[in-house]
Amino acid sequence: MAYEFGGVQYGKLRDMQEARRARYVQLLEEGLNFTQAAHAVGVSKRTGKVWRNGRTRSNGRNERPLVDWYGGRVKDSTITVSSRYLSIDERIEIADLSRSGTSVRGIARRLGRSASTVSRELRRNAHPADGGYRPHRADQLAASRRPRPKRRKIRPGTDLYAYVAAGLKRHWSPEQISNRLVREYPDNDHMRACHETIYQAVYVQPRGELRRQVGNALRKGRAVRRSRSDGQSRRPRFREPMVMISERPAQIEDRAVPGHWEGDLICGTSNKSAIGTLVE
Repeated sequence: MAYEFGGVQYGKLRDMQEARRARYVQLLEEGLNFTQAAHAVGVSKRTGKVWRNGRTRSNGRNERPLVDWYGGRVKDSTITVSSRYLSIDERIEIADLSRSGTSVRGIARRLGRSASTVSRELRRNAHPADGGYRPHRADQLAASRRPRPKRRKIRPGTDLYAYVAAGLKRHWSPEQISNRLVREYPDNDHMRACHETIYQAVYVQPRGELRRQVGNALRKGRAVRRSRSDGQSRRPRFREPMVMISERPAQIEDRAVPGHWEGDLICGTSNKSAIGTLVE
């Protein structure tokens, strides 16, 4: 039996409501925020929140949330993002060109980006349901990954930590461990770590007995990481650059003003002896 309210059947009202909910979910998948999606389907922001999170009615019956996949945070439009990251306009162009059948390298040439950047964007930000690429949702996912600090990738209790620890006990170098991970786990993205990530995990604030274990973990046995510039680059002898004799003012040449000194260092054979001279 169909009931009417205001000339409209309840069945049609229910179908209209379900259609609006489905449209609300679709707009969220496309990248709109909660307020924009609610206004687009003609409901309040509170109603959209009920559709997402569910609600408890007075009779005790709970409604399960309609949107349970949405995990990205809404992008803050006031934050200025560096040009080294993909913008929303570039992501929209990637989506259009990808749907038209353009190759990854062709998209990269159009955007002036590297092919690996476009390939990684299409792979990481694809929708989990159908594998499609939605630019607005991809932009929000990228924004949710950007904040720092993040959890360490190599941490106790993970398979990656156990593999790295076993490799270090065998005196494998971090470069060897990184390359072996790619060969032994080609389809597991969680078992990936570059050699720099492994070095950072080894040298993360070791204390006491742990410092000695770090010394035994690496081939060179260093418990403290050595700076790359130590002994490799020329350091200035003085904080301030020296003034050459040819650049001294004329008043010093006239010896009219006292208090100016000229210094020099005389070194003997094989630098075994030295004499410092000071002349006013």
